[in-house]
Amino acid sequence: MKGEWIDVAAADGGSFRAYLAKPDKGGGPGILLCQEIFGVNAQMRAVADDYAEAGYAALVPDLFWRLVPGVQLGYGEADVEKAFALLGKFDEAAGVRDITAAVQALRAHPACEGKIGALGFCLGGKLAVLAASRSGVDCAVSYYGVGIETLLDEVSKIAVPMVLHFAGRDKYVPPAAVEAIRKALSGRPGMEVHVYPECEHGFNTPGRPSYDQRAAQTARSRALALFREQLGPAWAAANS
Repeated sequence: MKGEWIDVAAADGGSFRAYLAKPDKGGGPGILLCQEIFGVNAQMRAVADDYAEAGYAALVPDLFWRLVPGVQLGYGEADVEKAFALLGKFDEAAGVRDITAAVQALRAHPACEGKIGALGFCLGGKLAVLAASRSGVDCAVSYYGVGIETLLDEVSKIAVPMVLHFAGRDKYVPPAAVEAIRKALSGRPGMEVHVYPECEHGFNTPGRPSYDQRAAQTARSRALALFREQLGPAWAAANS
């Protein structure tokens, strides 16, 4: 773990923790990282650390704090069962408000320089899209976001650039859902929808049976291209 934990004030009272990974130079554009249903676990912190190495101040808020603060689950059968139980109790609207509070906290932090993007996986993939709609971020990247197809009226009005990644064999996001999302975004500048035909849900996570290294690397390069274009940092543009 290369980062540190900070406290974020919730809009409706109380506070929650968030993991902050900073670039070696101390600051950079911000990335608000939305967790999977497994909490701010080692994988989410590793993603934050990776983007910090790429020049971003990456913040991962604990979105399950209203249920059980500090959730860090693995991917075994027992932990998956716990994760789905938490998901069933999760208040999405409150979660988006917490994301907005975390975006504001990140924007005010000395490590954040300039714009902020959102990045999320699974549950977080949907929340990253909602952050693009409601939380004031400048762009968003979503990995296999579950349930985005239920928000098409809102999704079709999002004004900031987005990259959405989907797995072709995802039992939680069937092809019909992907096509509905693609149709809602078609013809819109700055919107990309990518499908990885042979992959399953969770293809970005090392250690899971569904992990696909090639797809993960391709998806990361596309995500990073969006962040470089929309957020910077300035040194990356100068060296491109």
